[in-house]
Amino acid sequence: MPLIPFGQLPDDARLWIFAASDPIGADGETDLLSTVDEWLKGWQAHGAPLQCAREWRESRFLVIGVDQNTEGASGCSIDALFRVLQGLERSLGTTMLAGGRVFYRNDEGQVTCSDRASFASLPGVGDDTRVFDPTITSAGEYRRAFERALRDSWHRELRQV
Repeated sequence: MPLIPFGQLPDDARLWIFAASDPIGADGETDLLSTVDEWLKGWQAHGAPLQCAREWRESRFLVIGVDQNTEGASGCSIDALFRVLQGLERSLGTTMLAGGRVFYRNDEGQVTCSDRASFASLPGVGDDTRVFDPTITSAGEYRRAFERALRDSWHRELRQV
């Protein structure tokens, strides 16, 4: 099934956000997106094609969504997606599936990553620091709140520990 434009996903579409620990350069980006696009065109759950879309943001974030109003992703289909990305991690030399990281804009406006323990004490991190929330699971929430000020995000709790 052909991919649909990401903007056509309904707000209740299910999302997975994969965040690369390091920025992915142009060559890696081309490899990543061509492999993912080709795989998504054949993505199925119990033999039924999934209506899906993807977005690539900031040379770090791969966002994949499924319109569950047509057919929902199953556990096996989700596992298959993760296996594809595990294979790509090796070829790209980055991690996209690891947790425990915080993604934020530094003082120069670049997206960077830190482990949770270090984030709280980083110089320049304050209430206005822009953070990204890869735990979001719906297209509507992603559109509203993927990037927001630290003070408006669950990330603020990391500064209180």
